[in-house]
Amino acid sequence: MTSRQLTGQPHPLGATPDEDGTNFAVHSDIADRISVCLFDDEGTETAHWLQQRTGSIHHGYLVGVSPGTRYGLRVEGPWDPAAGLRCNPAKLLVDPYAGAIEGEVDWDPAVFGFRPEHPDAIDWVDSAPFVPRSVVVDHDFDWGDDAPPRTRWSDTVIYETHVKSLTKLHPGVPERLRGTYLGLASDPVLEHLTGLGVSAVELMPVLHFVHDRALVARGRRNLWGYQPIGWFAPHAGYAADNGDGPVVQFKQMVRRLHAAGLEVILDVVYNHTAESHQLGPHLSLRGIDNPAYYRLDVHDKRRYLDLTGTGNTINTDHPATIRAIADSMRHWVTRFHVDGFRLDLATTLGRRQEVFDRTAPLFQVINQDPVLSSVKIIAEPWDVGPGGYQLGGFPAGWSEWNDRYRDTVRDFWRGVTRTVPDLATRLTASADIFLSGGRRGPAASINYVTSHDGFTLTDLVRYDHKHNDENGEDGSDGSTNNRSWNTGVEGPTDDPAIQALRRRRRRSMLATLLVSQGVPMILGGDELGRTQHGNNNPYAHHDERSWYHWDGADADFLEFARTIVELRGANPVLHRRTWLTGLPGGPGSEDVTWFAADGMPMTLADWADVGTVAIGMLLNGDALRPLDLDQTPLDAASFLVLANGAPTAVEMAVPSGVGEAKWTVAVDTTGDAPAEARAFGPGEVITLEPFAMMVLSRTGASS
Repeated sequence: MTSRQLTGQPHPLGATPDEDGTNFAVHSDIADRISVCLFDDEGTETAHWLQQRTGSIHHGYLVGVSPGTRYGLRVEGPWDPAAGLRCNPAKLLVDPYAGAIEGEVDWDPAVFGFRPEHPDAIDWVDSAPFVPRSVVVDHDFDWGDDAPPRTRWSDTVIYETHVKSLTKLHPGVPERLRGTYLGLASDPVLEHLTGLGVSAVELMPVLHFVHDRALVARGRRNLWGYQPIGWFAPHAGYAADNGDGPVVQFKQMVRRLHAAGLEVILDVVYNHTAESHQLGPHLSLRGIDNPAYYRLDVHDKRRYLDLTGTGNTINTDHPATIRAIADSMRHWVTRFHVDGFRLDLATTLGRRQEVFDRTAPLFQVINQDPVLSSVKIIAEPWDVGPGGYQLGGFPAGWSEWNDRYRDTVRDFWRGVTRTVPDLATRLTASADIFLSGGRRGPAASINYVTSHDGFTLTDLVRYDHKHNDENGEDGSDGSTNNRSWNTGVEGPTDDPAIQALRRRRRRSMLATLLVSQGVPMILGGDELGRTQHGNNNPYAHHDERSWYHWDGADADFLEFARTIVELRGANPVLHRRTWLTGLPGGPGSEDVTWFAADGMPMTLADWADVGTVAIGMLLNGDALRPLDLDQTPLDAASFLVLANGAPTAVEMAVPSGVGEAKWTVAVDTTGDAPAEARAFGPGEVITLEPFAMMVLSRTGASS
């Protein structure tokens, strides 16, 4: 495939087509020469050396190269692993800015840049037959009247899910679309999501990823997708076979989700790549500019710093890497209309010379960028390096996965003592973590009880221990810190009492999540009663452990989930935009008040008492501030939340001195049936069954 070359432009990076050809631009500080290698339909390769260089950008315009053209990069330059330099022109590389990627890695020895018997020696075997191709993409697309929902953080309810797992077994989704972008955006799935009442889907990684060599050797394939190789390309494996390809289908998915009022948040992995450690494959960044893109061990530059647990760590001290990440994020917002990002192992991205800094260059770039500063940013606030746990340490305007919330709620609902004080803090958006300096609001806390990492909600009440033997790692993978309780028997049981208590505990944990201040995140499938059979790390299970079983859905629990999500959305006191203070603005006007089982306000002795296993929380609708409302309602509902984290029933008195109006039961997690609309007046006693929660509402003035 021959083409005449013109000078072209150094920007934008990647392949940019127009009506006459395609501009190619690649960054490398160390390359002597970069060639774009075009492949025709028969696989014949034609190399074109990019003859122009502007600074560190190698570029050229190839006349006649059109969208759909497959290509790769070959980089000539120094090979000196001891100095961290790994250029090898025998290895065909994926363009880091490729808009689409076609094909998979065939784990032949040729994909490695070194000779197996001598890792410092270059390997000259051509890798082209065994690696993916980059594809030139035309991003023209008819978005029609698409507009981002722009849901306020305070109104957001996130649904974390996986493109394939969500629809693989859905009987209402056409079989050809199951497990695809279009399947996720099909009518039955949209009806489920909107019926549940969530406002955003958070998709596990959809940037193009690789199936790990070790997994393939065991006959498995990566499901979760945390091994990226292309930050600009939607994963090709989630495209239906209809001729449109992953780019168009991804855009169609977003357009349909937006039309249904749902935001799209992407779980993005910018902290490492699939190239692994110094004995990993030569697929992209390693061969283009190894020391620019990766953090190397200063004592032995053959080796990579591993702050991510994956073998390598992206170097966010280097301007080219910062630019690539920011360009990628901007690409997904402007080209694909996504509404936000969850940054995997975000501590890694904020390290300066290995030390975390909330004012790190990448964070500053994101916050000042007019595109990126307007979308939702969620940090996973840890990595595996020194000082990696940084919950509460991210910039104002960002939100963070709050694992302290997860752990406390799990502990309370399995009967761990001394949990009540911490539970009160978590219910009110973890001000001890996020309020510092007054720069952040309750939405900084992404509250969750379950996520893709760990047990599902059903397994949380069914298993004491992980059951990961079938992962092929001798059960060593997955966390041992599950904070679960099997409710008396490990695994499934026919015992009706245990089954009933398990269902109650599930309802109580979900209800807790939805009445907490902050932003709730529901793990997709929990509303259906999904189980992974005790596997808390099924990252490579393309099977029934990972699929959502729609035919076997727990209809009662699904209806309960819809009810509690709707209750939250309809009542601003349950999702305030401002912090609760507990301070009075007048008699009986505290925005939150805490009560002991006797109906009296909690004392210091009550908070300190190891025997305190139940608590009452009154959220006062009359104390809502103008900032919490679009318009001031005549009668904002107040809520009394009663929670019993003990294995025995507790008598709880309805508080006196906070008005004479009766409280009506809105939610009762005790039984499977919907709550009866019973009313209780001040001083009346309610028997709260073991591990049960009751939410009561009252409309009108408190006095």
